[in-house]
Amino acid sequence: MAEIKDPENTILIELKGGTVTIELLPDVAPKHAERMKELARAGEYDNVCFHRVIDGFMAQTGDVEHGDMEDGFNLRRAGTGGSQLPDLPAEFSRLPHDRGTLGAARSMNPNSANSQFFINFKDNHFLNGQYTVYGRVIEGMDHVDAITRGEPPAEPDRMISVKVAADA
Repeated sequence: MAEIKDPENTILIELKGGTVTIELLPDVAPKHAERMKELARAGEYDNVCFHRVIDGFMAQTGDVEHGDMEDGFNLRRAGTGGSQLPDLPAEFSRLPHDRGTLGAARSMNPNSANSQFFINFKDNHFLNGQYTVYGRVIEGMDHVDAITRGEPPAEPDRMISVKVAADA
């Protein structure tokens, strides 16, 4: 079991294989960390699929507008939406996109991150300084590694539930 130092800034993502524990980095990217907690507490991430999973690169999820698995039409549109909240300004830092880091997905506009995020399967340093890093997996990376690949996967995995550890 991971040692949770700051339950208010720790996210628990329940996947089919088990729990992924993510340490948020509010000192590095405060707006992104706060947004993830806000959406998790509202239940917005529950049942959202991993719509873009590229072997040797990353697993992307968090499209709360289209990412539920109940509607095939929405699944085809997964990755094109966000939340009802306004987009976030970029919070670039010197933190590298290492294996297990959490990055904010966005469009070509650096200030367009909203609810989508990705978890790096390996060190992806070519992303450094271009995408906000705001968390890291501290336990359960094996569950992330087991996420079904595809863009989108034929049978996508989903986040069963996403909670702030302080509330769990």
